[in-house]
Amino acid sequence: MRRTACPFVRRAHFEPIMNTITIYDSAMCCSTGICGPDVDLILPQVAGMLAQLKERGVHVERYNLAQQPMAFAQNSVVRDLLDREGVEVLPATFIDGEIVLKGQYPDQEMRAQWIRKHVESASQP
Repeated sequence: MRRTACPFVRRAHFEPIMNTITIYDSAMCCSTGICGPDVDLILPQVAGMLAQLKERGVHVERYNLAQQPMAFAQNSVVRDLLDREGVEVLPATFIDGEIVLKGQYPDQEMRAQWIRKHVESASQP
């Protein structure tokens, strides 16, 4: 199955300061997925982005299906996505409560764009 970004990922209302970023990960062996013999190389990059955003005041939430299944069940949007599209929809990324990406992690360009937009917005009076 081809993983794609949500069509509304670049909507203009994501320009203001990002208050919260939430990632719903597929089942992984640990909270970051960077343990074990077969590490997906994007996972440490995503963890780095989340750390940078957190340092800049963004509230970061990250849920692992294997360790925190109730977080998935309690979010109606995530629950509906899983019902319709299955676990292939994971990871699902939300910014300020709105889904911006599903089925993949943000690539390097997107991560840089999110950090840049947050920094630029935070520095404006």
